[in-house]
Amino acid sequence: MKRFKYAFNGIFFAFKTQANIRIHTFVSVLVISAGFVFKINPLEWLFISFAIGLVLSAELFNTAIESLVDQVSPSYSEKAGLIKDVAAGAVLIAAVVSVITGVIVFLPKIIEII
Repeated sequence: MKRFKYAFNGIFFAFKTQANIRIHTFVSVLVISAGFVFKINPLEWLFISFAIGLVLSAELFNTAIESLVDQVSPSYSEKAGLIKDVAAGAVLIAAVVSVITGVIVFLPKIIEII
């Protein structure tokens, strides 16, 4: 149980300190709601779930990396900045893949309605 507590502490820390994870969570709630509205099938739910998990996990890793870099290099460092940029790049790739997944799942359903 302690390990779950530590994991939730990390998640809550990220939510308290990182606006991007709050934004991604809000968008995830919208996407899940859209999934119910459009009655996506189990395979589509699988892809949407993986996309959401990918982005939120990437955000948590990014937060951990940024926090570690800030501890190791409290003053400005070009190398520290590059490490943070690479971590942010990973989040960007996850987000782009998730958007593509959402478009593949939802666009045909939206076109069908129109």
